[in-house]
Amino acid sequence: MSTVLSDADIQQALQKLPGWKKNGSTIERNFQFANFLQAMDFVNQIAEAAEALNHHPDIHISYNKVMMTLISHDSGGVTQRDLRMAGRINELAPSPPSALERHE
Repeated sequence: MSTVLSDADIQQALQKLPGWKKNGSTIERNFQFANFLQAMDFVNQIAEAAEALNHHPDIHISYNKVMMTLISHDSGGVTQRDLRMAGRINELAPSPPSALERHE
């Protein structure tokens, strides 16, 4: 089990993870794509990365919108594993962030 990070540590780390925000005991990021196929292509890339890192985000898909939520369920909060996965998701996200990305 990993150590849950303090709010201050999470906020400091989020400064280096564009698009991510703290929401309760999780961190999350929202994306919006031009269509469903682009959204699913992105989600499938995330699935492969999650398997490789053995750390899986909660993924909510609504047509062309994708919300990624990270929490270390076994620890009960955000840990370094979540921050690493958020960084990997950012690497796979359309770059530079397009006008289609939404920060809600």
